[in-house]
Amino acid sequence: MSRPVIISCAVTGSGNTTGLSPHVPVTPQQIADDAIAAHEAGAAVVHIHVRNPETGAPSRDGALYREVVERIRDGAPSVVINLTTGIGARFSPDEADPNRNASDGMASPEERMSHVLELRPEICSLDVATMNFGAHAFVNTPDHIARIATAVRAAGVKPELEVFDLGHIALARNLIGKGLFDDPPYFQLCLGVPWGAPATSESMQAMKSMLPANAKWSAFGVGAQHFPCVAMSVVNGGHVRVGLEDNLYMSKGVLAESNAPMVARAARIVTEIGATVASPDEARAILGLAPR
Repeated sequence: MSRPVIISCAVTGSGNTTGLSPHVPVTPQQIADDAIAAHEAGAAVVHIHVRNPETGAPSRDGALYREVVERIRDGAPSVVINLTTGIGARFSPDEADPNRNASDGMASPEERMSHVLELRPEICSLDVATMNFGAHAFVNTPDHIARIATAVRAAGVKPELEVFDLGHIALARNLIGKGLFDDPPYFQLCLGVPWGAPATSESMQAMKSMLPANAKWSAFGVGAQHFPCVAMSVVNGGHVRVGLEDNLYMSKGVLAESNAPMVARAARIVTEIGATVASPDEARAILGLAPR
């Protein structure tokens, strides 16, 4: 079991969580400070969304991403930065005109990745998923996925392939067969998101069984299955993700006061099972990123 396990921290996400916990970071300084503290607690990778500082709503504002990334690079120069490309894929049909998006949440692939092409993080997330996502649809067509994959590869950014069910892995494998991704492909198994695969050991094992033989993979579970999924992933040979994007609580009724305690608990689980917590440089070697 002794192997380095990458801990990723999903710092803030884009969900409607700011009204549920006062500890979800919103401003660029809050997001960057939380990311740096998470790294100091053991996270080799920090996964970044940004929010409108006034409203807490999800944002694609390049200036906000630039400020967050610059602050993280100044405060934690060794950490691996992973920027989202997920904002801009939400569709809710308008009641009067189903062809119109009532949520005004769709954007072109070029808009969704513009901050990635400008800031050149080492990793960006890439959702390989069209699905019901809570009350709305999450729409990522094969053409849009391919356009993002092609552009970020040319920019030297490795995509983290976010999959929420078995069919998403089948699509990812098809795109891998077309040569869109460099080896080794890197998957994030997203479990417990309504209405994707549940956060169970059976789901994790089924999804793992479909991955390419040379794939590297990580997993997370939302809500109450957050920390159990850390243990399940380590035991099954994967890496782990924790953070306020996916869960607000340390235990039932006890809010996490920041991301750092969640990372620290994940690090304890990793080491108590018999693995080690990967450093950023070890994470780079595992994922095939250029060494620093």
